[in-house]
Amino acid sequence: MSDTAAWKHDGVRVIPGHQLDPNTAQTPGMDRKAAINFARVGAQKLWAGTVHIHPNAKTGAHHHGPLESVIYVVKGRARMRWGERLEFTAEAGPGDFIYVPPYVPHQEINASPTEVLECVLCRSDGEAVAVNLDIEPVEQPDNVPWVDPTHPPPA
Repeated sequence: MSDTAAWKHDGVRVIPGHQLDPNTAQTPGMDRKAAINFARVGAQKLWAGTVHIHPNAKTGAHHHGPLESVIYVVKGRARMRWGERLEFTAEAGPGDFIYVPPYVPHQEINASPTEVLECVLCRSDGEAVAVNLDIEPVEQPDNVPWVDPTHPPPA
């Protein structure tokens, strides 16, 4: 079999947005759907999909084990809380990226009372990992603005 014949079905894949798979690891308060994973396309080193969070809703606290996660906000306003007691917070809007390191307890919150929060997720493994946690969060988390270590602000 030539490479051309093998690549026909084992090369580039286009997964239509209306054919995402809801049978993936879930966390209360959000709807995750897988587009790219090992089972669907044979991905060895990444997982990608979508997440929707209803207005004024928040997820349960969770982490993703040894996986790194990237969240891209498509629509709405995301409020992230993280830490052992979810004591830190930051917000992101359309066009913003959020990075979640391995094992970091976190919670996604839809900061809008009227608009669905729509995001694209990517993780550093072909299988989904979601470890739900029972955390009593602090009442007033600290806001943590991001500072780019590669482009520090002018003095």
